[in-house]
Amino acid sequence: MPTILITGFAPFNQEAINPSWEVVKQFEGRQFGNTHQIQIAQLACEFGHAIKQLHALLDLHQPEIAICIGQAGGRADISIERIAINIDDARIPDNAGAQPIDETIVVGGPAAYFSSLPLKALLKNLRDNSIPANISQTAGTYVCNHVFYGLMHYANTHPNLKRAGFVHIPYLPSQACHHPGAASMSMETLEKALSLLVETTVKVNPSSDLPIKLSAGTIC
Repeated sequence: MPTILITGFAPFNQEAINPSWEVVKQFEGRQFGNTHQIQIAQLACEFGHAIKQLHALLDLHQPEIAICIGQAGGRADISIERIAINIDDARIPDNAGAQPIDETIVVGGPAAYFSSLPLKALLKNLRDNSIPANISQTAGTYVCNHVFYGLMHYANTHPNLKRAGFVHIPYLPSQACHHPGAASMSMETLEKALSLLVETTVKVNPSSDLPIKLSAGTIC
């Protein structure tokens, strides 16, 4: 049975929890219908180590689909990331105390990779189910982008990994209450969103994507 790998992150920056892992762990042991087995894992919020963990998981499970989930505190919607860039530029240290600045993730690698998830189909299905969502043009330059780039670099040389990409999610309400004015999203909505992300990715055939004319670009 083909495998879907879904990852979340450990808490960072003095947060007690990370919503990415809190929602991902709800999917432990699940199957998608009778066609795909779901595997989950928590990644360290550490440059270098997180990519090593991810690559080991990809080698172990040989997934057909891999979706990495991360926290984007302050964002109000599900952010489906479009582009991973080949740069680390950390505003704060990671959980191991590392703070790379203007460092290349993969020496000699391309400047960027595009997600291979069906972005517009994901966006449409989330919105059709009354879940706030958008396409994001940047995953930042912290550990989330670091892992996203590492994922897509791996996918570039492993054709068995048919779909791969990264999605950012907002704070949970229990976090947002410590950040006055910050947006949040309930666990119920996050779990529904992740289910829809998986369902849509499985059902949209990579070789025959139908174009969805749904604008999700930005002016600046």
